[in-house]
Amino acid sequence: MAKIIAITACPTGIAHTIMAAEALDKKAKAMGHQIKVETQGSEGVKNALTDGDVKAADVLIIASDIQVDMSRFFGLPVVAASTSKAISKTQDLIEEALNEIDQFSKPESTSVADESNMKFVAITSCPTGIAHTFMAAEALRKSGEALGYQIKVETQGSVGAKNVLTELEIKEAYAVIIAADTNVDLGRFAGKRVYQTSTKAALHSGEDIIKAAINLPEPTGKSSLSSQVNDLKKERSAQRTGPYKHLMTGVSFMLPVVVAGGLIIALSFIFGIEAFKEEGTLAAALMNIGGGSAFALMVPVLAAYIAFSIADRPGITPGLVGGMLASSIGAGFLGGIVAGFLAGYLVKFMNEKIQLPDNLQGLKPILILPFLSTLIVGLGMIYLIGPPVKAALDFLTTWLSGMQDASAITLGLILGAMMAFDMGGPVNKAAYTFAVGLLGSNIYGPMAAVMAAVLLAELVV
Repeated sequence: MAKIIAITACPTGIAHTIMAAEALDKKAKAMGHQIKVETQGSEGVKNALTDGDVKAADVLIIASDIQVDMSRFFGLPVVAASTSKAISKTQDLIEEALNEIDQFSKPESTSVADESNMKFVAITSCPTGIAHTFMAAEALRKSGEALGYQIKVETQGSVGAKNVLTELEIKEAYAVIIAADTNVDLGRFAGKRVYQTSTKAALHSGEDIIKAAINLPEPTGKSSLSSQVNDLKKERSAQRTGPYKHLMTGVSFMLPVVVAGGLIIALSFIFGIEAFKEEGTLAAALMNIGGGSAFALMVPVLAAYIAFSIADRPGITPGLVGGMLASSIGAGFLGGIVAGFLAGYLVKFMNEKIQLPDNLQGLKPILILPFLSTLIVGLGMIYLIGPPVKAALDFLTTWLSGMQDASAITLGLILGAMMAFDMGGPVNKAAYTFAVGLLGSNIYGPMAAVMAAVLLAELVV
């Protein structure tokens, strides 16, 4: 017979919270186990778990759709799920918790290491970003303290990243530990020792993970010219902050859309330059995929990921909507850039200023932030920002379309020189972003000059 404790919680704290609690209580008792369930809702905490309940428990079940404070449960096996799973698959969840008891083993105490000044950084993340994310972070912190090491852990949860690692902290760290059940971007850890594992492993054996990270070999470097160029780009990327970094994030996510759309459009031209105009043909279908769909997503994706770079996941929705509005009202890529920055900084400001009780924190990323920010960005794009940006883009488009041979050559020389100026630096990226953005307005000359410069640079290098 196992002693089980559980917490159920949902954004409203009413229906799913109570239903999940009742399901767990009835099923656990029917299976012959002891259980006590704490509910967290809009009316506060009910049937609260005491310190004695926690100490006597064999396992903790978190059935929650919002973030739950896990600090009082450190060292206890935990299984996390949604309230829906607790209601519909109650027995499976309890059996999973019982299996967790069998697998769980507390790390043996070890002596404090000699290198007390050794520093580590870590990231923890699980699909829901609620229980395991924060439990794994706490386990790594405790294990680092037990071994005598300094460790800082960034959590990537349902409301974005918390305790974010700085560039200096990453630079000073001996190794990076990634305890995640989701995909984590490793781009900022170039040149560092990186040890990757799961949140469950971090919970069970944090000290062993840190020791394994210590034993990682020194990253080997390459001496070729191409690797030196890549290292230089990574170094520059790590130093980029502020608007430039956010813009480049948006461009990097937009580029696959541009490439895929452009190649599919090129395939449609195989059947003839104007073959796509005949409805029902393969050429028309390819043009619809590449030009009508992929290229239509360029500006929304650009805006969404500029906002994502600034405000993390909560910024994606207003960024997408703002970018779509920029396209629909004719503000183009310039409007998308403005919409992305507006959405990102607005969501970041709101996320910092709007304070809610812990049991209502889950409402911020799924309801409050998307609703308010999308409403404000949408109205701003339609009534304030869109019209002047559209006028500026129309002027630019008319000017570029009316360029004669001499002026077009001059523009091409300028763009080519910018592309070759700093090997992937800000001047290079500015020229490329300018050319890519104009594709959405059917201005292809600048991109032709940019591509010619890229090909020439590759031949020279």
